[in-house]
Amino acid sequence: MSEAAPATDRSETADRPDLGDRYGARSRRTPRWILPVLSVGVVVLGLIIAYVGYKNLGPKDIDPEQLGYTVVNDSTVQAHFKVTRAHPLRPAVCFVRAMDKDGGEVGRREVLIPPSTSGTVEMKVIVRSVARPSASDVYGCSAVIPPYLRAG
Repeated sequence: MSEAAPATDRSETADRPDLGDRYGARSRRTPRWILPVLSVGVVVLGLIIAYVGYKNLGPKDIDPEQLGYTVVNDSTVQAHFKVTRAHPLRPAVCFVRAMDKDGGEVGRREVLIPPSTSGTVEMKVIVRSVARPSASDVYGCSAVIPPYLRAG
């Protein structure tokens, strides 16, 4: 003989409140505005990162390149470098330094790069030092010319 399933009293389960009602269950549904707002935020953040990267790592208006140097004597080095400018008709200034064997700066010179028709200008300049130089370096260049370097 087969066993019959135990009978349940439907009134017993109908009287029991749902657990969600009892404990205040929350809806796990995400509001519709979250996804578009997050998407726009990610795109804006990506654009900001791309802009900052381009400004810091992209092409520069004035780009110096060290070509070599010659130690002339115990207090002089001749630096050989080239400067490439996006706007060659505008003057520029470059900071060239003499360095000792440990890499410390022992001399510095500001060099005016005059306007030219060529985008790239090659220069050789003498830098005086307070100790024996062992190298030279183009520290950087700028389009902001100090008043004492400007021509009359």
